[in-house]
Amino acid sequence: MSDPKEIVDSMERKMGFKPEILHVIEQLDPTFLKSYKRCDKKLLSDGALSAKTKIFIALAVVASKQCESCVVSQMKSALHHGATKEEIMEVLDVIFLTSGAPAVSACRNALKLIKE
Repeated sequence: MSDPKEIVDSMERKMGFKPEILHVIEQLDPTFLKSYKRCDKKLLSDGALSAKTKIFIALAVVASKQCESCVVSQMKSALHHGATKEEIMEVLDVIFLTSGAPAVSACRNALKLIKE
């Protein structure tokens, strides 16, 4: 899978949506999307860790970086992978313990997705 469109389509299937950044990159420079092939293969696929577990790790990391749009994307992906409210709240505990209130604050819009 080295065709940029195939990479985006595969990621969209696995995440349950197409992140806005992939749409923008696809429009500007489709060949750059090949950089996301590793994300598709390593983050969004089961390995020694399940894809859902890796997405929880990614959620915690992007929250620690206080990237709100990234947190929303990872939350959508986690929900698509069957994350429960209880699992997400436990991840939120880890985020608070490791990165503090500012990282939890970066999750405010993503947490609204749980209600939907």
